[in-house]
Amino acid sequence: MTPPDPAQIAAARTYEAIFVPALFREWGPRLVAAAGIRPGDRVLDVACGTGALARAVAAAVGSAGRVTGLDLNRGMLAVARELAAVIEWRHGAAEALPFPDGTFDRVVSQFGLMFFPDPVGALREMRRVLRPGGGLAVAVWASLDDTPAYAAEVALLERLAGPEGANALKAPFVLGDPDELLALFAEADLPDATIETIVGRGRFPSIRALVETDVRGWLPLMGVRLSEELIEGILHEAETVLGPFRTPAGGVEFASPAHVVRAVPA
Repeated sequence: MTPPDPAQIAAARTYEAIFVPALFREWGPRLVAAAGIRPGDRVLDVACGTGALARAVAAAVGSAGRVTGLDLNRGMLAVARELAAVIEWRHGAAEALPFPDGTFDRVVSQFGLMFFPDPVGALREMRRVLRPGGGLAVAVWASLDDTPAYAAEVALLERLAGPEGANALKAPFVLGDPDELLALFAEADLPDATIETIVGRGRFPSIRALVETDVRGWLPLMGVRLSEELIEGILHEAETVLGPFRTPAGGVEFASPAHVVRAVPA
């Protein structure tokens, strides 16, 4: 087994420490409900990251159930194992799931579909490993236009760092159009999928924490590295640009809407 790169593990620890409480943790119970997960179910979490959703699923299925988390990033899986050894963690790609047909009662995926090279192929694989009548639930972020805090940060990066930096931060929002999203499911032989848009809340301890996490963490993961001088300039201007989202206590809070798509294959 190929060991994870130390840099991947460091990035995964940052992801778990900052992004999970700020953006992802609140969505676990929602995906559990959307997929209809019950005690005793066999559940697969595709693109599990450090396991925030898989841990919520494990609590729902109880000791009689079985949860498997799959991710392509070995650093994410290493941190996931540290946090929940009882869950089965597997390395693999969403477009080629290493499981027989009909293995799972439920399949879930939280904020990963927009990064898959072949999203339709990944959805077909999720459908394949799901038993007939089982539940599928997938969450993706809504459009950038519906997420004003990140839209303001993208505009700041566009102005100071150019289109490469801005495009890296736009990437999580590329499946924000509901009609285009449902068209992907239809192409994957899931024509009866339904969509619900839920407005969550993003919360960071400060403006600097929000933006620094992106420019020092997210952008390098997307292959964009900025100079230290440029980073400090962005952080300085962000205090003004993102000021409307500052709370009285000095933190940052903003609307963070997502589409939750449900499907029940025949």
